[in-house]
Amino acid sequence: MTINGWVQIALYCVIVIAITRPLGGYLARIFSGERTFLSPVLGWLERGIYRLSGVNPSEEQNWLTYAMAMLAFSVAGFIVLYAIQRLQDVLPFNPQHLPAASPDLAFNTSISFVSNTNWQSYVPETTMSYLTQMMGLTMHNFVSAATGIALAVALVRGFARRSAKTVGNFWADLVRCTLYVLLPISIVVGLFFVWQGMPQNLHAYVDATTLEGGRQTIAQGPVASQEVIKMLGTNGGGFFNANSAHPYENPNALTNLIEMVLIFSVGAALTNMFGRMVGDERQGWAIFAVMGLLFLAGAGVIYAAEAPGNPAFAALHIDQIASALQAGGNMEGKEVRFGIANSLLFANVTTDASCGAVNTMHDSLMPLAGMIPIVNMMLGEIIFGGVGSGLYGMLLFAIVAVFIAGLMVGRTPEYLGKKIEARDVKMAMLAILILPLSILGFTALAVVLKDGLAGPLNAGPHGYSEILYAYTSTTANNGSAFAGLTANTPFYNSTLGFAMLIGRFLMIVPMMAAAGSLAGKKIVPPSEGTFPTHGGLFVGLLIGVILIVGGLTYFPALSLGPIVEHLTMNAGQSF
Repeated sequence: MTINGWVQIALYCVIVIAITRPLGGYLARIFSGERTFLSPVLGWLERGIYRLSGVNPSEEQNWLTYAMAMLAFSVAGFIVLYAIQRLQDVLPFNPQHLPAASPDLAFNTSISFVSNTNWQSYVPETTMSYLTQMMGLTMHNFVSAATGIALAVALVRGFARRSAKTVGNFWADLVRCTLYVLLPISIVVGLFFVWQGMPQNLHAYVDATTLEGGRQTIAQGPVASQEVIKMLGTNGGGFFNANSAHPYENPNALTNLIEMVLIFSVGAALTNMFGRMVGDERQGWAIFAVMGLLFLAGAGVIYAAEAPGNPAFAALHIDQIASALQAGGNMEGKEVRFGIANSLLFANVTTDASCGAVNTMHDSLMPLAGMIPIVNMMLGEIIFGGVGSGLYGMLLFAIVAVFIAGLMVGRTPEYLGKKIEARDVKMAMLAILILPLSILGFTALAVVLKDGLAGPLNAGPHGYSEILYAYTSTTANNGSAFAGLTANTPFYNSTLGFAMLIGRFLMIVPMMAAAGSLAGKKIVPPSEGTFPTHGGLFVGLLIGVILIVGGLTYFPALSLGPIVEHLTMNAGQSF
């Protein structure tokens, strides 16, 4: 570890903190229906969309209608994306004449992008046409991100409203988020990316002659437009198989920094929006503090594990060469252009924020460092998280935390003036426990079936970690891969697809039920006996509950992989 590395991490944190409040205020105005500086420019377009779609934005929905609208929209999006992939060989903008995707791959990819997971079992530049990338994948990068934000806003309204029967209008929230938040930022930053060297064209691939006289095919395409929204919407799903390690997706250190800031920007700002909408910004900063502390803890563990280098080199008896190779830390699978600190920061950011757009091969991480991404995802991507999903996941933990605190002090649990009752806790715990049910259930299935065991390229604890990571990533709607797992098979395409469905939609329904229940309650004025939820005590309690619930739920399965790997490596054994 070096001072330069910590300065890079600190600079990133300062930038995220600096943009949180202004962007949070803008989001609060958008979802409160207030005018913004973009209203004169885009207001006519918003009204036109409502007229064409027959939506009345002032007609609000109860939690069930809101959830059903979201599900109907997602089903329609799945069908359209599946059809595009299956027909791409006869559709335009396919200069490489790529064939149609197979049924199981189209199924997996459609669920992946509809659920904001963006897991890729394929090599994009040799599998997906330009039309599929633009009309299918990039479009869903916008609307799946907007859907997650809309759901978070609905839960926030549940806390903010008094004796209400509605939580907003899904269609209005979807349109406003896409039109006033995601599109403007994507256009501006997308043009910046083009300036920095990202391709944005519809040209056929280019054949080049290398210095050795060989032939190399260089992929082209509309890269910048997909890159910006995959980062801003915490989607992942790169235009190229190497994702942000590819120079066309990440040309230089400046684009690397901007991409990392984009990943955290909306997730961090939503915490401030939450504080503003409930009438107490300190509540938002308390949630931000919990996320920030968990993020820094994970970054510290990864950096500490990777900076000393790989001890397995010592067993090769090439000490001088090993010392030279490991001088900068364990650089295997890292981005040499950006250094180990930036590469590891990117790895931690992407797994914290439900974004698979990594520039680091997670499979190359040291065992304990590789455990951190798995832990981040097992906790439900609550460390800023996917846009929307990080906030509502954290608020579900907050409901459980204040319920436990209330029981400890002998009072009816309250959060933001709302009494937390049995129904609320049941819905919160149901949403939280759905994740381990999917992760551990599918992992157990894969390690006992022949088709599942055929996937990992490594045996022992590392092979188990590859399987566990895959189902953790898909259930958490993250989309990053541990590598070393052959996932483009009917078994993995199907089971990973169902894991994505469970992680996204079965969690949302009880969460929305909790939002409806909270919206219908009166706000009780705070008293001397009210448990404070904006100070250090609440921050500590919330972190404790998160770690306890996560530890009790996942530790027996998790310990069999990365921790055993760590122990065997330290004992000098091959992994």
